[in-house]
Amino acid sequence: MTTALVVALLGGVLALTFTAPDGPPSRTSARCRPTELLVPPCGAWFGAYVRHDKPELEEKVLDYEKRIGRRLDIVYTYHDMSTDGLEGQLLTEQEQRVGRDRMLLLSWESKWWNGTAAQQPSWRRIAAGELDRDVIDVQARRIKEYGRTSGRKVFLSFDLEMDTRTPANGTPAEYVAAYRHIHDRFRALGVTNVVWTWIITGYTGHSDLFRSLYPGDSYVDWIGYNQYNYFRCHKTSWRTFEQTQRASHDWIRANLSGDKPLMLSEFGTADDPQRPDAQAEWYAQVPRVVKELDGVRAALQWNHRDPGPGCDLSLARDSSWRSLRKAVSDPYFHQSLP
Repeated sequence: MTTALVVALLGGVLALTFTAPDGPPSRTSARCRPTELLVPPCGAWFGAYVRHDKPELEEKVLDYEKRIGRRLDIVYTYHDMSTDGLEGQLLTEQEQRVGRDRMLLLSWESKWWNGTAAQQPSWRRIAAGELDRDVIDVQARRIKEYGRTSGRKVFLSFDLEMDTRTPANGTPAEYVAAYRHIHDRFRALGVTNVVWTWIITGYTGHSDLFRSLYPGDSYVDWIGYNQYNYFRCHKTSWRTFEQTQRASHDWIRANLSGDKPLMLSEFGTADDPQRPDAQAEWYAQVPRVVKELDGVRAALQWNHRDPGPGCDLSLARDSSWRSLRKAVSDPYFHQSLP
């Protein structure tokens, strides 16, 4: 079997085209076109959370892309429920510009980051419809308008890692009711350009919580999980990329869904100053492992830090950037955007 690979550089972005009559289908063939739920059947999307001081998202994304030698498929951003300022506006002007050539994953938090204690949303209030007029409907219409003018869909996550937020934010049943209410409210308002993405930590010690927090197959399009090699951050031993991802993946497949598309919605590793090549070696494993994990159709690198000492999970040195650049040049991560 022979495969001809044509590599073209266009606007600094690597474009890959295959001709393989006896092998896997071309990524541009009908079989490999993304589905209505933005699933790439012949590979996986690559994306990232790129830390930025709003409103400099576009500049930071372009800087990141320059370092990895390609365009991101998915750009990941956060929003609260204030509807005030950039944090409270799903699909800011910056996001809409970035979204012209990329997909967006919007993480919507049931918080008001600069609000008072009394202003904080709760799952119970959301489920009861108390935020519909001033919050839910406002954002639903913004997303609907984005779809109307751009023809594009967005991934939308409500309260990612909700398994760490109960009981403080409410019970699992209240979370499910809030999630379903938002979903149903969007549907009632005619919003059809949302791909509903349910994201957990993936920490298998929360497995009983995962079951009770799952809104149900008819409410979830993708399942995501966030697993890292924290190393010194959480005073754990060094774990390879596969060790961080395998157990969560296998549990989800065995206990929640055997066929939903899966997203490594946040992945990354701390640096080890005593082993300068360790971070680069960790990222070098990414293509092989993603290909082996059944149904993983997107992987998003977290290029930022977590709170606490030793918790910088961003790329620490040039060798790490080179390793990630090589990893995401793999044809598996080069699928035709919708």
